Amino acid sequence: MPSDLQPDALRLELIELGDAFRTYQQRTEPDLVLLAELHERKARAFALWADVSGDVSLRHEAERAEKAAQTTREMHENRVGLPFGDTAGRNGPVVVRLLTRKQATHARAVLDYVARAPHPEPEVRLAVLMLTLRAARAGTGNITGQDLIGWLQNHAERVLELLVAADWLRLPGTVAEVMASRPEAPTAITVPTLLPEQPRPFDFGKTTRSRISGWAQKAVGDRKIRKKKGGAATRLLALYTAAHTRPDGRLSSPEDGGLHLDHVAAFCALPPELVAEHAELLVAADWLVEADTTGGRLSGQLTERVLPLSGLL
Repeated sequence: MPSDLQPDALRLELIELGDAFRTYQQRTEPDLVLLAELHERKARAFALWADVSGDVSLRHEAERAEKAAQTTREMHENRVGLPFGDTAGRNGPVVVRLLTRKQATHARAVLDYVARAPHPEPEVRLAVLMLTLRAARAGTGNITGQDLIGWLQNHAERVLELLVAADWLRLPGTVAEVMASRPEAPTAITVPTLLPEQPRPFDFGKTTRSRISGWAQKAVGDRKIRKKKGGAATRLLALYTAAHTRPDGRLSSPEDGGLHLDHVAAFCALPPELVAEHAELLVAADWLVEADTTGGRLSGQLTERVLPLSGLL
């Protein structure tokens, strides 16, 4: 920086910025809000410096700083689940979510795909969801009998037979052999509609597939839902509510006002009039703070304990 740079306010701002970035680098914990502000200050200062000097390289530096500020803002929103500038994200409790906003969008795409599964019953729908996540990228994946029993309890063998009979799922052997398989020797499954030569329903990578699969497994295996004897329909409802929330945990559709009851019922393979019963089970399991199904919508809010599972709209 030239020692005689004018205006003097610009020279002082550049000096202060250098000091501020050095101080930030000495922090033991990141503060993405502060870092974004520093990048924004740098972008403004370098743009003004470029105007004063006519130096094209400084203009490029200003553009790079603005992109860095935008990236940092997005990192903050993904980490905290609140819009940039919301003070709760900086000064209040931080919710570390399993899914970023983009990963949550992919998760909802998987749920939409699963809603077209064969045999509209909750146990089949749940199996299709979990098997889809195992095979989402290449059309193949590994499962064990323990996986299936964890998801479906005593329905596992029957559901597998239905999926094989519908040619939705292909196995290298018999259903009984799959049920007997163990973690050290899992069974390789094939989902024909997800093979690479078929039109791709998803466009996410290995890391996102793993994150969504882990997210679904945590919801399906939630201990408190299991204690309340929540079956496949209740677990599907838990997943659907977690996938459709605002940052504060309120259930919401894109147009807001809660979730369309017909859409919820269709995903969970339930008559709309039975959604309330399963929503009350989720309230009892400390998954939802409250639930209401009047007016053709499911409204409510996730409890604090499951906010990390919320997939932000």
